Amino acid sequence: MRRHSLLLVLACAVVAIGTTALATSAGAQSGGDTLVSIGSPPGPMSPDKQNEPALAVDAHATNVLVAGANDEIDIEPCSAGDPTTCPFTQGVGVSGVYFSLDSGDHWVQPDYTGWTARDCFGPEDCIPHGGEIGTLPWYFENGLVSDGDPAVAFGPRPGPNGFHWANGSRLYYANLTSNFSANRSDQAFKGFEAIAVSRTDDVEAAAAGDKNAWCIGARPKGCAPVIVSKQNAALFADKEQIWADNVENSRYFGHVYVCYAGFRGVPGASQPLFVSTSTDGGETWAQQQVTPAASNASSPHGFGRSGCSIRTDSHGVVYVFANQFAAGTPGAGAHILVQSFDGGRTWTHPRALFTAYDTCNFIELSIGRCVEDGIGGARNDLASAPSVDIANGAPFGLDATDAILDSWVDGRDGLNNEHVMAAFSMDHGLTWTTVGPLEDRTGAASERGYYAAPALSPNGTDAWLVYNAFTTPFRNNTTDPRGLIGAVKHADITNGTLGAFGSVHKGATGDPRGSSQNNLVAEFLGDYVYAVATRTFGAAVWNDVRNAAPCDAVNAYRQAAHDYSTATGIPLGGPEEPRGEADTKDAPKSAPPPPSQPDVTTCPDTFGNSDIYGGSYADPTP
Repeated sequence: MRRHSLLLVLACAVVAIGTTALATSAGAQSGGDTLVSIGSPPGPMSPDKQNEPALAVDAHATNVLVAGANDEIDIEPCSAGDPTTCPFTQGVGVSGVYFSLDSGDHWVQPDYTGWTARDCFGPEDCIPHGGEIGTLPWYFENGLVSDGDPAVAFGPRPGPNGFHWANGSRLYYANLTSNFSANRSDQAFKGFEAIAVSRTDDVEAAAAGDKNAWCIGARPKGCAPVIVSKQNAALFADKEQIWADNVENSRYFGHVYVCYAGFRGVPGASQPLFVSTSTDGGETWAQQQVTPAASNASSPHGFGRSGCSIRTDSHGVVYVFANQFAAGTPGAGAHILVQSFDGGRTWTHPRALFTAYDTCNFIELSIGRCVEDGIGGARNDLASAPSVDIANGAPFGLDATDAILDSWVDGRDGLNNEHVMAAFSMDHGLTWTTVGPLEDRTGAASERGYYAAPALSPNGTDAWLVYNAFTTPFRNNTTDPRGLIGAVKHADITNGTLGAFGSVHKGATGDPRGSSQNNLVAEFLGDYVYAVATRTFGAAVWNDVRNAAPCDAVNAYRQAAHDYSTATGIPLGGPEEPRGEADTKDAPKSAPPPPSQPDVTTCPDTFGNSDIYGGSYADPTP
């Protein structure tokens, strides 16, 4: 969407910015779905690729929604240089941001400036340069690269007298970040990946493409994303989530929290969860380790705990949920809970809540990861991780119930029986009622859950659920069609009891074979979906492949890669590895050569075109 059309949409939406009731009513009447990653081109691969959506609603102005996603809009196309490779372009960011000022009815994706390769086409090698970007600004200028895994949250803006909603709102966007320079002397931080947070107090200006709206304080220092992870040379920070205490009656109103997994040293050996806390609007951060470092060495998944979800209740108690993986296929792991009762200064010991079986019923050896839909499928390692919401009564907390809803996808019944599950608590997480399966299992397109996320209305009367699901059984080949949908459901909560979930919306079916890792070895859909709720509507975002076309040449390559890795034990590259060739340094000399990657320019134009779709839905039982 170019600037003139973007401003036209904003002009209509901004009229309602001060009238929340009007905006939420209008936004919740659509009932269908809409493209959220609105700037995404329909092709070619890789700029047409988006996944792993996040979503936030401003509790003080509920017509304002912001989404994030991994977005390769600025990455060089596969046609640049060697058409058998689809590399991540060195230094080019992938953290997309999208705005809706009418409760999710319409979305805009602003253009900023930064380091880009979006105009690299043809057989010549790509030379990235400064220019137009559709991702977060101010990374290149500060020696950083935005690396995705988006997380977004709204909180109050600080003022002379502290945090008050009367000061306005502040948007926080957390993501992974790496150093722009490979030269150690020029690097902005130590280690491989850090967690950075960008902030804006002016959503309308940010949505209209004003790069300076992301500056807090004087430029250029105030524009720099803030590194919130305490870095060392061996740290790979990953899988973060951010939350701001958004209840004005809370003792810790305005505190901001980021949880993440810290992979240190030998992969899989040391991987604690950390929480970083800011009490000054994201200027400074204090980090604490909240779980032991040791991982479960016998787990086939390579790490012990990950997939954190963080929220606060109406009293300012902080809840950090995570998945504790276990050995086995599937593994009988657990959702664990860590809490802080003093604004993030101290934390309880981790406590196991209930069993959650992972969905690792098939390991695709070509990528060394768990997949669900078939050979060469998309990874699903974190499907069993918790996604949580709390009915904390935001923005003021006066009608809070502090109900907690946790959702995940469970593999206890084996391949082709992956279930969308939920657990509900009305006593601050002490006891839980498990509900599910919640996916639809009737008809020819019986659903198999892939990723799920819940949302609760702030007053605790409505529960919402979004999930991706496969509609076809596991495929033992790459030639048979596959189906993927996004779905939204709703349930009433009456007198502290969670009612039955009913269908609100089903998205269009697409074939996930049309999605891809950049190395082409397998599909890629990411690790998340997301939902939010207000007192009158719910909104959701999900991964969508309705506009993606499978490629026969890539399907054949994925089958060959699967056969090669099954025969030799040699993976052809983990998820999102840019190289995509076999790692043969430790392979026996007698190992055959790996299969050759196809020429992607022979694929349909819309191959790789995974999108973020979403919708806004009125309470069906007001």
